[in-house]
Amino acid sequence: MGDRVREVGLAEAAPDTKAIYQRVFGDRDPVSQPGTATGTRGDYWTSLALVPDIFKLSTEIVWKLLEPGRKLDPTLRELAILRNAIVGDCKFEYSQHLKVARMPEMVTIPEEKLAAIKSWTTSNTFTPAERAVMAATDELIGRNLIEDATFAELKRHLSDEQIVELMYVITTYRMHGMMLRALHLEFDNDTTARMQEVPAPRK
Repeated sequence: MGDRVREVGLAEAAPDTKAIYQRVFGDRDPVSQPGTATGTRGDYWTSLALVPDIFKLSTEIVWKLLEPGRKLDPTLRELAILRNAIVGDCKFEYSQHLKVARMPEMVTIPEEKLAAIKSWTTSNTFTPAERAVMAATDELIGRNLIEDATFAELKRHLSDEQIVELMYVITTYRMHGMMLRALHLEFDNDTTARMQEVPAPRK
């Protein structure tokens, strides 16, 4: 449970927030009766709702990126989001989008590929386009750049429109992952003591 900022209950929620809550939580108050259909607590939603206009905008953007019929193939989108979560160390995004990757109405990625995402560089499971997308994601999240050779490989497989959409997917999900970590939300509430020195044995 997030403990860095308070959550917004149904009674104090703005009208636009209530519409989002209805879609995610149904008729429940998500603070007094937490929980989502995917097994998360839901404090991602109830904490971002502290700023209703930004919450509405950010939610609409994420839902828009997941809509069917976009330029970017949904398999490439989900591989980018999952690599984003792995490199950016966001357990919530990783867990959520493994579920999305198995939803027939969204996209169906074979289990063999899902199992190989963490070690994609040594796997022969992925197509050249999929490898290009994951390489670009890894570089952008891990190094804040995409090398020329990596970008050239992207251009071999994706149109400019698809590349722009891919960049928006990667950077949007990185932003959300960073907020989750910073605010200790959902499954990413264990960040305080991650980087501590381990004492040497006493002599």
